Amino acid sequence: MEINALALARALHVVGVVLWIGGVAMVTTVLLPATRRLKSGAEQVAFFDKIEQGFARQARYTTLLTGLTGFYMLAAMHAWARYHQAQYWWVPAMTAVWAIFTLMLFVLEPLVLHKWFQQKATQNPEETFRLIQRLHWVLLTLSLITVLGAVSGAHGWLLPV
Repeated sequence: MEINALALARALHVVGVVLWIGGVAMVTTVLLPATRRLKSGAEQVAFFDKIEQGFARQARYTTLLTGLTGFYMLAAMHAWARYHQAQYWWVPAMTAVWAIFTLMLFVLEPLVLHKWFQQKATQNPEETFRLIQRLHWVLLTLSLITVLGAVSGAHGWLLPV
């Protein structure tokens, strides 16, 4: 039996997206609200930091997998022109969402945001968690719109030109 590299890449891509965006949904809808219910700011910061660091590791692996498989599929299908075709709006949207998360996970979070979060959460945990929750909701909403568009578009439901 011959391995179909494109089919394998697509399957790995979907698994990566499920783990990554599913994790973002869990953090946004479950972890952050649960963290805000803890009694003290110190408890909130410690709990969120502990859990978020584990998810950040998973998200780094899955965004890396998703990026590698996504760019492989574009190259294998000679589909680079989709970046310039309106009916494939979800291709640049996927790339933009991936780029935002990659920048956050590999650059901003380890170099800037972790320290900033610790400092702000110590000063004003309620406001800090509200801001983080709002940002997570924005990222989750953009991600879900993109996933909806990508799945629909990959199955033939394209915008009319």
